[in-house]
Amino acid sequence: MGKYLNAGNDGFAAAVKGIYVDKTELIPFISSRLGTLDNMICVSRPRRFGKSLTADMLCAYYSKGCDSRKMFEGLKVSKDPSFEKYLNKYNVIYLDITLFISKSFDIRYVVKDMENAVIKELQQTFPDAVKDDTLADMLFNAAQAAGEKFIMIIDEWDALFREAKEDTSLQKKYIDLLRSLFKSSWTNAVFEGAYMTGILPIKKYGTQSAISNFREYTMLTPKKLAEYVGFTEPEVEELCELYHMDFNEMKRWYDGYSFSRLKSVYSPNSVMEAINNEEFGSYWTRTETYESLRIYIDLDLDRLKEAVIRMIGGEKVRIMTESFQNDLTSIKSRDDVLTLMVHLGYLAYDAKEEAVFIPNEEVRQEFILAVTKGQHKELAKLIRNSERLLEQTLNMNEKMVEKAVEEAHKTVSSPLAYNREDSLRSTIRFAFLICIDDFVEVDEFPSGIGYVDMAFIPKRSTDMPVILIELKWNKTARSAIAQIKSRDYPFALKDYGGEILLVGINYDENTKKHTCKIEKYTKK
Repeated sequence: MGKYLNAGNDGFAAAVKGIYVDKTELIPFISSRLGTLDNMICVSRPRRFGKSLTADMLCAYYSKGCDSRKMFEGLKVSKDPSFEKYLNKYNVIYLDITLFISKSFDIRYVVKDMENAVIKELQQTFPDAVKDDTLADMLFNAAQAAGEKFIMIIDEWDALFREAKEDTSLQKKYIDLLRSLFKSSWTNAVFEGAYMTGILPIKKYGTQSAISNFREYTMLTPKKLAEYVGFTEPEVEELCELYHMDFNEMKRWYDGYSFSRLKSVYSPNSVMEAINNEEFGSYWTRTETYESLRIYIDLDLDRLKEAVIRMIGGEKVRIMTESFQNDLTSIKSRDDVLTLMVHLGYLAYDAKEEAVFIPNEEVRQEFILAVTKGQHKELAKLIRNSERLLEQTLNMNEKMVEKAVEEAHKTVSSPLAYNREDSLRSTIRFAFLICIDDFVEVDEFPSGIGYVDMAFIPKRSTDMPVILIELKWNKTARSAIAQIKSRDYPFALKDYGGEILLVGINYDENTKKHTCKIEKYTKK
């Protein structure tokens, strides 16, 4: 067993001894691609989404440097007809790029150090192979000497682009190495297959991928591998039942990633942390990606600040993803920032609507943290204002609600849009954005004769009242309350056992003042 060639199965062995969600059905998919023109696969996922565990699993299964039969017996892959055919049958080269970076005395030489380390091990393992100074040539010679092809697994392939963002010379050396391995005339003579993981998709040069023969599965388009992005809902339901966790809370905190093939995907590391700690909360690791989130929000490219406010308030924001160059330095527009945030896991992507949104409570907390610690003090003020607004609404303090709504209107609306009716609706939604913690917001809530403008329905885990809000423009707050009553908007909540608050809000275009009226609903 070597360091890089046939490294063994210790990593996967440790994983299956703990709480393990069986994702081994991915293996037959990879096996079906071996030796074909689709045998180069790159899977990009955010941190904490099991990339390294998957790489360890593939190494344990394919590598002839270990015997993994007992480890996989009883797992899903063992029931596949191809199980015996590929089990521990290949020379596997496993490169963890972050490991090479951490070991390097000077990151500028990490590409050559990596090449030399693998070449040395190949020469020791295949003494009959003709020696060479380049990894691509040495691999070709080793494959010829052994009469067998290799499988190469590269974990965190994009680490150099993240750790050496500005060193374009080093990045070029690295891309040239990958091209020499996977884009040469003898690639198919050397490799039976290749599997790469990373946070970012393969770097683009212009509109073309640097290694175009790789089939990519990303957070934008996971395609057939959607169920391997994270945990699926049935998997999480089973875990919750097994470990006596509240499924609804698990869903609120960690669900929300959605793809065309699969509508509900959970952040796997966070689910595991919640189970291990028997407590829900944010387990998002604050690495350099958090700093990127804060920095990019502070840039406020193309009114990014406004988009962030809208998403914190529960809205989706349309984007175009094509211009993103798959790196951290070529950020030129709001769309580039939002696309990057999808790959980092901070946003989910709705392919049908071509829009992004904050997937769950855990990530929303990270956005709030980034906003409150960033340069845009008005965003932090909006969030604090929202907390005060909810408190004063529940206290039925009409004057304080008027003041809080006015502050939100100034923060959210541009001067040109300030006196538009749709601006008032947006203002109220953002003003009450903190309500997302305890309420489900419903616009145009159907009830009685017509629709109340906005309804905040308490979640089961709270004892909050229902809040029904009717908006008026150049009229009165009292007329808003009168409309709620005359049209019997609370009718749909006739069986609701808790309290119902009626809130009327009016904006006067001439005085530029907001007025508010709050009443408790008395059931007929």
